[in-house]
Amino acid sequence: MARVKRGVTSHKRHKRLLNAAEGRKGTKSKLIKPAREALLHALAYATRDRKQRKRQMRELWIVRINAAARQNGLTYGQFIAGLKKAQIEIDRSETAGRSDASSSWPRANPRSDGSRSVASDLGALIADIQAVRQALESITLGGS
Repeated sequence: MARVKRGVTSHKRHKRLLNAAEGRKGTKSKLIKPAREALLHALAYATRDRKQRKRQMRELWIVRINAAARQNGLTYGQFIAGLKKAQIEIDRSETAGRSDASSSWPRANPRSDGSRSVASDLGALIADIQAVRQALESITLGGS
């Protein structure tokens, strides 16, 4: 029988690991154990930061919508409460993602189930804000 030399799979795995660790400083790109540790930490940070990025973007959208709502005489909480009372769903990313969110608002479109969703154009929610204000007034007047 021929002699079997071992280590082919280990060398392949180590090579793949070192290729993934390229660009790191010092032994983290040269030696196996530090490279593995650096890679595992990097994967953990990437997972954590993907979740944090989602959190931070939502915070940013809320800040932008709040600024636009305040320019139109409402707070963010009043605006969202009014939209919920009027059965309007809002996509914060589309609403806040426009270049000039403070001067224009999304338009609500009716759905087949009776609820409404907010379209991506920000040009026409001013009319809907008046409807939201009226809904808020009728709720506060009717509830007291």
